[in-house]
Amino acid sequence: MKTFKEATAVVAKDGALEAELDAVWAVGDKLHGGYLMAVLGRAVETRAEHPHLVAMTTTFLRPPAAGRATVTVELLRAGRTAGQYRARLEQDGQPCAEALVTQGVLDASAPWWGRAEPPALPPEDECMLLPSQAAGTPFPVPLLDIVEHRLDPAVLGFAAGRPSQQGRTAGWVRFASNEDWDPLSLLIAADPAPPISLTLGLTSWAPTLSLTAYVRRLPAPGPVRFTMRSSEITSGRMDEIVEVWDSADTLVAQATQLAAVRVPDPAA
Repeated sequence: MKTFKEATAVVAKDGALEAELDAVWAVGDKLHGGYLMAVLGRAVETRAEHPHLVAMTTTFLRPPAAGRATVTVELLRAGRTAGQYRARLEQDGQPCAEALVTQGVLDASAPWWGRAEPPALPPEDECMLLPSQAAGTPFPVPLLDIVEHRLDPAVLGFAAGRPSQQGRTAGWVRFASNEDWDPLSLLIAADPAPPISLTLGLTSWAPTLSLTAYVRRLPAPGPVRFTMRSSEITSGRMDEIVEVWDSADTLVAQATQLAAVRVPDPAA
């Protein structure tokens, strides 16, 4: 099984950057959005003067298959403290995802000002480890074999056939290999499982249309905690807002995404 760094590696070939997309980093048979963003970020990293991902907004155009893909990177602006880039992931000549990326320099210092509070969660070993193939679920989630998600028992009603109307999930996330988190891998934690729609009783696939992530600082070693909430599901789309906190109780990443979701027809 590849490490995160190996699974997101890109190599220069014939003037382009090539990646080998790994089928394990998937939800069902669709590659995870945070993973695809990390591949794009890895490609930008090879061309950037600044070492760390700071922000990325990605539009998902069509789901690529596992296997060979190419990434093109365009420098938009090179500044003293930040650089901006455009990156595109293509497969078989078709664009699959396109991102605007800001690179900068991160550290582990405390915030100059802040009012966000870390989530109050039970200890990691008291939270439920999500299996990659749960009884009654429509498809397996191979991602959960390599990225452990442990959910707060308070949000688990959906797993017992009691969907919640809170529109919120929370839990712990760590690599099964115990790799430490870094700015690129935090993109995985910023797109956690399950989607809010599942906790509301909607079991269909919820593909991400657009996701914006901010990386705030270098994470401390150890697992991270996340909270995710939704404000509304309307017109077949839902928002999901995520905060990720490290083992030192510091906010290390934030994300907002728009996903498609299929809701029951009230006339049916």
